[in-house]
Amino acid sequence: MMSQIINSDCDFQATINFVKEHAADDVQRLALEVRKHPEVDARFALDQIAGRQKSRTKLPSWAEVDALIFPPSVSMEQCSSEATASYKSSLVSGESLVDLTGGFGVDFSFLANRFSSAVYVERQEHLCHIAEHNFKVLGLSHVQVVNDDAEHYLATMPVVDLIYLDPARRDGAGNRVFRLDDCTPNVVQLLDLLLTKGRQVMIKLSPMLDVSQALRQLRGVSEVHIVSVAGECKELLLLLSAKHEGDVKIVCVNDGQTFTYRLGEPVVMPMQWSGELPAEGDLYLYEPNASMMKAGCFGQLAQRYGLQAVAQQSHLFVAERPISDFQGRKFVVNDITTLNSKELKQKLAGITQANVAVRNFPLKAAELAKRLRLKDGGSVYIFGTRLANGKNVLLLCEKAPF
Repeated sequence: MMSQIINSDCDFQATINFVKEHAADDVQRLALEVRKHPEVDARFALDQIAGRQKSRTKLPSWAEVDALIFPPSVSMEQCSSEATASYKSSLVSGESLVDLTGGFGVDFSFLANRFSSAVYVERQEHLCHIAEHNFKVLGLSHVQVVNDDAEHYLATMPVVDLIYLDPARRDGAGNRVFRLDDCTPNVVQLLDLLLTKGRQVMIKLSPMLDVSQALRQLRGVSEVHIVSVAGECKELLLLLSAKHEGDVKIVCVNDGQTFTYRLGEPVVMPMQWSGELPAEGDLYLYEPNASMMKAGCFGQLAQRYGLQAVAQQSHLFVAERPISDFQGRKFVVNDITTLNSKELKQKLAGITQANVAVRNFPLKAAELAKRLRLKDGGSVYIFGTRLANGKNVLLLCEKAPF
């Protein structure tokens, strides 16, 4: 197997030794040093060192397995993290799985553990060799590796419980794309066949894609999962079935927390905040997490938690009570100020640094921080935003203690 992965003109053991000796070294510097060692397969060695270094944060459990082989950097960039792959596997199970876009095989390996039999399909031969080696190392004895195009394999495969696809989001020139029609394979063109061959279909899409656009282009969507990790939206997951009828379930996922609703459920738009601090007690500011921002479920959010909107387009909410289970950032509002110079001087007295953010505001965060002459950091949080009456204000906050 290694002979199919490592250049036959190079020495296998010398290459492995080089990888072990330089495991923690800077890869860019090594790219120059490795030229001094013609017996070493330079490309393979550098891919292993870079891949294992990246896997320590992206795939921590895999980083601990010495025998695993890592692919070229492009495949490492495109593969799912361990957190998102594990989440996908929690959604499905059954007898048979086909992954039509195998890649490095991270998603496949996690999904395969939920099925009695599983087929990995990948058009790039070198990735198939890597996957075949790694699946044996990981103890996945019930899987099959197939070197084929997704479209060709789909046309001839039997009906299975789940078809999984992660369409490539780069065009022929290597540029990033995210529209469904621009990805490979084109799931819009293959939709009828996918729904025929898969009792259920799971598609991983770019977090840049507009959810409503995907729902317009694809029929049979039963669930949309918007998955965020560490405050960053990482991917959209669509679950489809030819038998599905009714509303689409939307699940916003952020580091294990979920907020679920259905597109067809009635929503009462939130009340607008008056823009004043309460006469007694505290005022709390709530900023939805990245998945909720992506979903745009602000009406559902305000209705569920009993929140008032700062303004329709500000996407910030307030309440006069602490909400410990709110899914997002939570702050105590200590003061409010306009951009009037005299007022700013009074309200910001003694503040030399702050974490500045803006929502629906005429200045960017960096521009506002510069205007306020504040360094970044500290315990103060300042939100520049626009109220429902059109007034631009700054909300001076600190993190909520709950």
